[in-house]
Amino acid sequence: MYKYALRRTLYMIPILFGISIITFILFNVAGGDPALQLAGKSATKEQIEELRKELGLSGSYLEQYGFYVKQIVTMDFGRSWSTKQKISQMIFGESLADSPVLVSMSLTFPAFFITLMLSICIALLVTFFRGTVFDKTVMVISLSAISISSLVYILYLQYGLGYSLGLFPISGWDPGWLERWSYLAMPIIIFVALTLGSNILFYRTIFMDEIFQDYVRTARAKGLDNKKIMFKHVLRNAMIPIITLVVLQVPFLITGTLLIESFFSIPGLGGLIWQAVNNSDFPVIKAFTVISAIVYMIFQLISDLLYAVVDPKVQLR
Repeated sequence: MYKYALRRTLYMIPILFGISIITFILFNVAGGDPALQLAGKSATKEQIEELRKELGLSGSYLEQYGFYVKQIVTMDFGRSWSTKQKISQMIFGESLADSPVLVSMSLTFPAFFITLMLSICIALLVTFFRGTVFDKTVMVISLSAISISSLVYILYLQYGLGYSLGLFPISGWDPGWLERWSYLAMPIIIFVALTLGSNILFYRTIFMDEIFQDYVRTARAKGLDNKKIMFKHVLRNAMIPIITLVVLQVPFLITGTLLIESFFSIPGLGGLIWQAVNNSDFPVIKAFTVISAIVYMIFQLISDLLYAVVDPKVQLR
């Protein structure tokens, strides 16, 4: 396993190299001259050239790419074009209380955990009662839920729970660890509502595949209780696809939920990305692209390693 992990880690280097080339071409070559876009139409040639030097764009494309690679290696992506802040401070914050990463995780991780527990339990129940009215009702509700736009959930729940009933604040934020939960309650409910239906359908499909396997027939022939078969054997053997979905979703949880954070004025990474896109803040967008790719590759490796932990029959080569 250690050799496999080391080999996979080394494989990340050429992948990251390819990502850096693509992002460099998109933002520095195909996107035009960033210095000219940032300086504006009224800027003089001297001002544009000075800005190019400041941004590391004064040399050839090869020299510019070398400067970009240096930023990736040192994880120092310079300053934002719109706010003039250091990008590392914008992403990680100056303290834990105001860190956009932890703000986003305060929203996404509790919501994801609630969704995961609910969807697995409901999927097991509908699989156990497959073909019944309960199974069909849950399937219809789940399909209907994933057919509705996320904007509908946000706007209607914001209006109903926040404005009409006054149960939760419509928007805003309090950095206090206890005070923030009143602002996060409704976004968490919306996150669960958005993702629960698709997760139930996915896990039900996995469990339905498992219950027709030979080991289930053997367990029934031995007289094992159906509940024990479902909640012990079927769930355990279905862990590999579950791990795949769960672990590969974690990087997206870290980067936050763009729409929810924007509508509820939550100062997380999703809102930060939204502002960067609106302001054409290329350094921030490039930093997010590279960091997201690195985090995704790390968790993909973790998912592969967990396969061998969950199922001893899996051999990592």
